[in-house]
Amino acid sequence: MRWLPAPELRVGIVVSKKVGKAVVRNRVKRRLREILRRLHLPRAHLMVVASPEAREATYAELFQDLTRALKRSGLIQ
Repeated sequence: MRWLPAPELRVGIVVSKKVGKAVVRNRVKRRLREILRRLHLPRAHLMVVASPEAREATYAELFQDLTRALKRSGLIQ
């Protein structure tokens, strides 16, 4: 995950073909988008790259992993 301070919040989500076929990649992207929407992030340009393990993760596991990564990066407390 990478981010830069910015005047507005912009998010890019990258899910490669290593994660799975189109249906699986789209499910992972939808879940990540919903998690980011619920977090009410500060204004920044953010890039999230999903790992192949995201294919088998539940929504709760993705939420936990993403919030942990955001805290580690210093974007949220």
